[in-house]
Amino acid sequence: MELLTPDLGLIVWQLVVFGILFFVLAKFAWKPIVSSLHEREQSIDDALEMAAKTRQEMAELKAGNEKLIAEARAERDALIKRAKEASDALIADAKAEAQKVATEEMDKARAAFSQERANAVAALKADAANLSLEIAEKILRNQLADRSAQEKLVSDLLSDAKLN
Repeated sequence: MELLTPDLGLIVWQLVVFGILFFVLAKFAWKPIVSSLHEREQSIDDALEMAAKTRQEMAELKAGNEKLIAEARAERDALIKRAKEASDALIADAKAEAQKVATEEMDKARAAFSQERANAVAALKADAANLSLEIAEKILRNQLADRSAQEKLVSDLLSDAKLN
């Protein structure tokens, strides 16, 4: 029970020791502890302020990056569009040139075909005329082998000549 009810002297000595301890701590330790707390508070405030600035800068950088990305996409789309237009123009020019060359070749082929046909017809006519002359010559030689057939042919030709 003595522990639960302390003596008056013990309480006084505890108060004296506490007062001396409080005075020593107040004189030598209180100011450094308070200043270190203020420094810590200031460093925490600075860190929070720096974090806010960093967050704001990151947001600005993100917005700038998004703007640059949008500009790059627009430029890419414009380049793709110009390249497509250029390729379409080249394809159209190539098709037109190919059509022109094909038309010229067809015209040359038609002209060559017509020339060959005319040459073939002329050669055929010449061959037909030569063949006809040869046949006529052979027929005339056979028919004109005797004198009476020659005289009859000449008289027929003369009678035809008078009629014209």
